[in-house]
Amino acid sequence: MDKKNLEKKETAVEPIDKKNLAFGKLNFILVAVGVLVVLIGFFLMAGGKSTPEEFDPSIFSAIHIKVAPVVTLIGFLSIIVAIIIKPKDK
Repeated sequence: MDKKNLEKKETAVEPIDKKNLAFGKLNFILVAVGVLVVLIGFFLMAGGKSTPEEFDPSIFSAIHIKVAPVVTLIGFLSIIVAIIIKPKDK
């Protein structure tokens, strides 16, 4: 290769056009919030240790059985909505 072709390849890098990105800033923020809500739901599902020697009835509490799955579902749905929302053009 000669130097002219090598120089053309080095200067052929174009800057990223932010208007052509699939997601906007709002999309990324909403996805991050959705992931945080899912993690909170998983954290609420955890807890209550039962061993073969001792039974802990707190594993059947309303938070573990009812609230945590709903929080997790809301988190997953918000991630889907964040992906579907079209970014606004400036």
